[in-house]
Amino acid sequence: MIQGVFGDRGQLVFEIELVGVDGSKLPVEAMLDTGFTGFLAMNKQDLDCFSWIYLRRDKLQTAQGESKFTIYQGKVLIDGQEYEIPVCANNQLTEILLGSEWLKILPLTVNY
Repeated sequence: MIQGVFGDRGQLVFEIELVGVDGSKLPVEAMLDTGFTGFLAMNKQDLDCFSWIYLRRDKLQTAQGESKFTIYQGKVLIDGQEYEIPVCANNQLTEILLGSEWLKILPLTVNY
């Protein structure tokens, strides 16, 4: 189970680690966005240092509607477990987002 906290605006925030191809790890805060239908979304500029492999371009649903993304094969570390997942990137995102796809494989319990 992953532990999160509520942010100052009531958003649910989790600490995760992004894992580069070279094994380097960067701890970051990611906000749960159940309106986003992927695993992880972030600003394209922020993922360049991880050397993740380009997969394709695609459209995905977000809370603001459908958006175009560039998809990369990335790795994240959540609660000590490493996951290889598709990472969605575009230039409009200002936060790292965890999407609703995680709710299919990880339990979520929330107490405000």
